Formats: sequence, C-alpha cells, structure tokens
Amino acid sequence: MEEPIIVEVSNTTFPVKPKLKPTPRTPSRTPESKYWSSFKTRPIDNLAFSIPSLAFSPSPPHPFAAAHSASLSLFSPRSLSPTHTISSFADVVSSLSFRSDGSLLAASDLSGLIRVFDVRTRTPLRRLKSHLRPVRFVRYPVLDKLHLVSGGDDGLVKYWDVAGESVVSELRGHKDYVRCGDCSPADANCFVTGSYDHVVKLWDVRVSDRNRAVTEVNHGSPVQDVIFLPSGTLVATAGGNSVKIWDLIGGGKMVYSMESHNKTVTSICVGRMGTQGGEEATQLRILSVGLDGYMKVFDYSRMKVTHSMRFPAPLLSIGLSPDCNVRAIGTSNGIMYVGKRKGKENAETGADGSLGLVNVEEPQRRVLKPSFHRYFHRGQSEKPSEGDYLVMRPKKVKLAEHDKLLKKFRHKDALVSVLGGNDPEKVVAVMEELVARRALLKSVMNLDRDELGLLLMFLHKNSTMPRYSSLLMGLAKKVIDLRLEDIKASDALKGHIRNLKRSVEEEIRIQEGLQEIQGMVSPLLRIAGRR
Repeated sequence: MEEPIIVEVSNTTFPVKPKLKPTPRTPSRTPESKYWSSFKTRPIDNLAFSIPSLAFSPSPPHPFAAAHSASLSLFSPRSLSPTHTISSFADVVSSLSFRSDGSLLAASDLSGLIRVFDVRTRTPLRRLKSHLRPVRFVRYPVLDKLHLVSGGDDGLVKYWDVAGESVVSELRGHKDYVRCGDCSPADANCFVTGSYDHVVKLWDVRVSDRNRAVTEVNHGSPVQDVIFLPSGTLVATAGGNSVKIWDLIGGGKMVYSMESHNKTVTSICVGRMGTQGGEEATQLRILSVGLDGYMKVFDYSRMKVTHSMRFPAPLLSIGLSPDCNVRAIGTSNGIMYVGKRKGKENAETGADGSLGLVNVEEPQRRVLKPSFHRYFHRGQSEKPSEGDYLVMRPKKVKLAEHDKLLKKFRHKDALVSVLGGNDPEKVVAVMEELVARRALLKSVMNLDRDELGLLLMFLHKNSTMPRYSSLLMGLAKKVIDLRLEDIKASDALKGHIRNLKRSVEEEIRIQEGLQEIQGMVSPLLRIAGRR
C-alpha cells in the first residue's frame, strides 16, 4: 500500500570549524578568583545555634568574636579555635562590636541590654539598659572610645556615654524596627542606621533636632545591613536580593545596584585584595552573603561581581580581619566557616596593616623531555606545545531508547517505546522519521491490541493540537481504516475511538465558533480601515 504522507529530508551539510586545542575540564580562573579561593576554609560546627553577628578586633593579631544563642565566643586568628566563651547573657546575643583599640567588646541581646566586656579578662564592665525592645545592633565609633551607638525593635537609635551608662541622644525617625548601623570612618559624630521601613538615615549627634536626619535614602526593601565604605562618603546597603551603593556627599544619590543574589542579602563587609606589583597596593571589595548560601565579591570600582562561592547553608553574617588574612562566615545552622589565607600569600604584611605581597621565587620545575619515562604519562591537563599534533577523542553521545531502536531498524519497537513516554514532540519526531523511511503504516499494522491502545490514546490527546494536527489527523484516519476489525473486537479500543471522536467534534465546534466571530469582526475592521 502506498504511503499517504511523505516528508522530504534535507541533506544540507554545514562546515564545522575544527578545534585547535582541547577544551579544559574546568574554566580558567582569574587572579582574583585564585586570591579569594586561597582562603583555606574549615567548618567550626560546635556552636549549635545560628550565628547572627561576627566582629574582628582592630588591633593585631585581630582575634574575632562570634555570637551564638545566649553566648559569645572569642577565637584565635592563628589556630582558628575558640579561646574563651562568655555565657552570662539572659537572652540571645544579636550584635557585637570591638572598640577601636581592641581592648573592649560591646554585645547586645534580645532582652534590650547592652554589655561591655574587657577582652583580656572577659570581665563585664558596663550595663547599658534603656531599650524596651530587643536591641539589633551596637557599634563603637571608629574615631571615638567613649561612646556607643545602638538601635532596636523599638524604632529608636541611641547614642550612649559608656562611662556614665547613660543615653546622650535618643534619635526618633524610623517607623519600623532598626536592624543595622555603622559609624563613619571620617567623622566620630556621624553614623548611619537602616530599618525595616526601607529607609537608611545619616545622623549627626551635633544636630539639635533629634527627629531629623541629615540625609536619608530609600533602599526599596527592608534593610538588613549597612556599612560605610573606607572613603567615608559612600555607604553600601543590603536588603532584599540587592546591594546598593549611595553617595552621601551627592545628596544620597544611588551609584550602583548589585542584584546577583537569589534570596535576601543578610550581611556585607569591606575587604581588601593585595596585588603583586599592581597599580595600587590594595583594592577594595564588598563581600556579601545571603540566604541563598552564596558569598559574592563585588568590585565597586569596576561595578562588577568578580568572585562567587557557594556554601551548603543559608548565610547570616560575614567578617574579614583588618589584615585580610582571616575570613569568617556565620550560618543559620550553627556552623561557622572560617578561612585563613595560605602561607605563601600571607607571608609578608606591611607595617601599616595593608597587604604587602612580595614576589616569591617558585622552585624551578624540571622540564620533561621525550627521553624521560614520565613524558609519556602526562595527564589530560597538560597543555600542548607548538608543533604538537592533537588527537581529539570524540565525545560519546548518549542516545535515547527509541533512537537506539531506530538505528537497529526496529521501527515498531521504536514507536512503542516512545509512546510509553510523556513527550508528544518526541513521538511526532519518531513518526516523521518513520514516514521518511516509509515504515509508519507497516509499524501500525504490526501493533498488538495493547500497543494499539497506546497509539489511539496518544491520538485522542494530541490530534487536535495545531502543531501536530496535520500529521496526526491523517494518521488517525489510516489507523481506523487499517485496524477496523481489531477495533470492533475490543471494547477498550472502541472506548478510545469514542474519545477521539468527541475531541474531534469539540475541535470542529470551536473552529466554527471562531469562524463566526471572524465573520463579524472582518467587516468592522474594513470599515475602520477606510476611515
């Protein structure tokens, strides 16, 4: 019997550009990626509770503190192990801050209390109690050893006299929880605060009006963290899935918005990257972490993300030591990931605390010659030299089951195999291939009753779809003509035919309704076109 449907297959060929070198298994890493990956990370999993705050001491050797539950732990920057733990808090510790000389540590908790400890003896020196709701952040000014700044869920920002345990200024301006803040590195009287009302405010304690901020900007989502950049004229804010940079001198103008996180950004900090013989000794970066488990490194001089690293848990806090040798990241499941740069990279540190990376002579590698035995056992990562002949191994293509059967010319089995799936595009593709081979009707004739039921069910579901109707409607007619006797003998096949008939009748009814609508709309369009 002659085939009713014929599809022409083009034999067009396209030139393929040969590969000149083998594709590396891993993408090439930039010098910056190598720098940030040089932090040898180790997990510290004995904290048991989420870590909402991290703080590094400004004074060498830069020990750091981590808040977890109703405790805080002090860590050594050399061994990266806890040295002391302070557990005398009545509620969960929310924020930590070292004084500029590193001798005192301020800690706030959710009971509204702020305590100041001597770092060397861990003795509590002051208790600052004025907030009626949980305190969410506390900061020591960079240029001031006598005052503190705090904010909490009562919507108030307080400027404290630490020695007198009294509030110097109470600033009222935020309309929701105050979650974060930072002090200016250029002026001891200025600081910024961020709130869940989406607003970041710049305060100056010398202003007489306590309800009016010097400058304010709207981040566009609840603010989770805010920091001053080292210049003192720019601030970075984190909230939602974005980190934004604002110019305070320019009246609060937004400089750039980085939106590379998939979930809420929870914490940001400033880091420095040393260069070997570069234009400058250090380059500033913004490090951000979020609930998506990613740490991003953002170069705000070029306005681009230069490095990204994934961790297996939502991240809540991040800190980097002033000498950029230790990095700490706190998670929601109580694991803290602490990284220390490898010895080759932190061998030299400048007297001013900046990175002083020096050129270290690497040992000379012995050049492999064809006379060496190891020359013939080089790995796949070995780069070819000029004049080498490259022998490319073709990649093995993994074929689907129906493709394997088609290669073996088992046409009926290929049709049954693809009908058992749920992808109509593949089924139609196999049918078109069988049409091109003039084997479709022969395959239909060889189907048993169960396999014929699969085919009729597929035709019932997809024959009225415009993409496939030109092929499937003709095939449905041929199937009924060729297998009429089998259909009459089986109640299940009769049911499939009834379903197919109903779907075709419904499609005809819809098409007739659309034609009626087209007949009503066409005269109106012609009249409108004349005007």
